[in-house]
Amino acid sequence: MELSNRLNKLINLCDQCNTIADIGTDHGYIPINLIERGICNFSIASDINTHPVERAKGNVKSYGLEKKIKCKKGSGLNTIKDENVQGVIIAGMGGNLIKEILIENLSMVKTLQYLVLQPTQNPEVLREYLYNNNFEILDEEMCIDEDIYYEFFKIRHGGNGFKTNEDIYYTVSPLLIDKNHPLIKEYIISKIQQSDKILLNLKGNTVNSIDRKLFLEDFKIKLERLLI
Repeated sequence: MELSNRLNKLINLCDQCNTIADIGTDHGYIPINLIERGICNFSIASDINTHPVERAKGNVKSYGLEKKIKCKKGSGLNTIKDENVQGVIIAGMGGNLIKEILIENLSMVKTLQYLVLQPTQNPEVLREYLYNNNFEILDEEMCIDEDIYYEFFKIRHGGNGFKTNEDIYYTVSPLLIDKNHPLIKEYIISKIQQSDKILLNLKGNTVNSIDRKLFLEDFKIKLERLLI
């Protein structure tokens, strides 16, 4: 099975343990690969919708892994409340939703050895929450898949987080800057170009328009400083 850059990055961030749950599993490809690569002995493929769960069941059956992978329908971490899980992947959904799942299931989150999170939108919302709510940031990663930048967080609860007074570091990972990640400079440049495009098309003299323009100009200056 050939996986995308995004899915491979998720799998590579997982530590070896007995059971890993994939929340928002879609086709069940991650649990199948986790088992095949020997990263875990058992996996749970979970999704809130019926069709992805049925797709996952079909794929699991085609690989003969019915005894190794359990497919379950349900929202968030509800499907693993009665399971002995050490690692959790939450991917393919927005940063706001991932944040809500963590908050709603914090008592369970505290028992996990690690979580690997991959928001499809608003990673800055998730990063701000993680940095300021006693999560240890084990690692952060980034990849490009089909011309889209994806950010990854490997975390566990406990510790002091990563305190910062600079809000720009919720948009651009200070950890990726510190380790000179090969994609971080082009990612910052892409954010600058994105801001330029919005500013170019921002018309009108309403209070909202002026405030938005001032915010974007300041945001762009902060991004440019990160390149120096």
